Amino acid sequence: MATKADELPHGTGRLFGVSIPLILVLAALLGVGLFAYGQQLSQGEGVTGLRDIGTMAGVTWGLYVVAYVYLMGLSFAGIALAILIPMFGLEKLRPIARPAQFLTIASLMVAALAVIADVGQPGRALINLFRYARPGSPFFGTFTLVISGYLFASLVYLYLDARRDAAVLAKRPGPLQGFYRLWAAGYRGTQAEIERHQRASFWLAIAILPLLVTATSTLGFVFGLQVGRPGWFSALQAPGFVILGGLSGIGMLIIVAAILRRNKGVNGPFGEAFFVTMGNILMVLAGIYLYFMVVEWLSSAYSAQEGDVRLAQALIAGEYAPLFWLTVAFLAIPFGLQVLQFLTKKYQLSLTVLSGVLVNLAALGKRYLIVVPSQTHGVPLQYPIGSYSPTWVEYAVVLGLFSLAALLYIAFIRLFPVMDSQHALEGGE
Repeated sequence: MATKADELPHGTGRLFGVSIPLILVLAALLGVGLFAYGQQLSQGEGVTGLRDIGTMAGVTWGLYVVAYVYLMGLSFAGIALAILIPMFGLEKLRPIARPAQFLTIASLMVAALAVIADVGQPGRALINLFRYARPGSPFFGTFTLVISGYLFASLVYLYLDARRDAAVLAKRPGPLQGFYRLWAAGYRGTQAEIERHQRASFWLAIAILPLLVTATSTLGFVFGLQVGRPGWFSALQAPGFVILGGLSGIGMLIIVAAILRRNKGVNGPFGEAFFVTMGNILMVLAGIYLYFMVVEWLSSAYSAQEGDVRLAQALIAGEYAPLFWLTVAFLAIPFGLQVLQFLTKKYQLSLTVLSGVLVNLAALGKRYLIVVPSQTHGVPLQYPIGSYSPTWVEYAVVLGLFSLAALLYIAFIRLFPVMDSQHALEGGE
């Protein structure tokens, strides 16, 4: 069966057109972020709020690491959903497969930059990585093999998945025709090519699934295996990172789908059944993570050592209590909304989108609560309680990173159709 070019709606072309003010705002934020990072490079990390743990009563990991961990979580849900949909025939979720791939790639690219922003001298750090790094260390696996291998595998999967669409778009006259021809690489849509792509994509998906779980778990191990750090040393860190990553990613894809739904070109596929299924997934993941938080709190508050008890008090009733309880609320409210909709069978798109927004705010808050308090209140030696106050430089750099991720996503959905083609090309044999 032939596939016509007009059967591949970009959908985002019109969205791209009406979003010019948004793009200008994002570009401006990115420019401010670049300026702030230039200040950090020229003057050193003294312009940030980062200080040594203990001796200077500060933190060495701050907003940059929070942004990195959050972005890695988004990337996990994106590629996981994109792979599981064709593997298990989840037809209700198929419309989100391509946007999910874009989310993973954009998140991973910017996550790598977040790591670079956290390093005082990135050039020297990259050189010393090959000179002194220990391959057996979780740090080495997280900041090198995870990002590079994970990103490469995701790009290859997108290449195979979008090659058919690139061949269709290569027939359209336009400034990107040469790019599409290069991507298509002679693809003609024959039955043999289709079957070969299906086999390659299937086995690549089999390889990526354990890789992405390992990648997110390894990030949790970076924290969870540090024995002398109260609040981090926990067997729940790795599965917690996986669940929270999946939760924030599902929430972000709900937001993306709601935005795309407003576009005439892709309105149909993102119907009620799609949002019902995504909302139910969000409900399950939110319930699991709330359970993890209860278990973590009971363990640290009732039977832990002095450092863990001190940290738990700072979270529940001390310096970090407002953010902690706000994070709990931003997880409990979406969970309650989705349970209510599930029980009554009365679904509202606005409530599902609100749940997606709240769980992402909760994910950011929880990442901060994981990274920072253990450094200020979890020092095992007799040092004073620390503090951390991010400066404008850190806020500007992080906003610039998030703006770059949004611009990359807009570029992706501008280059390729939001919906993937399901048919062979004209002229296929």
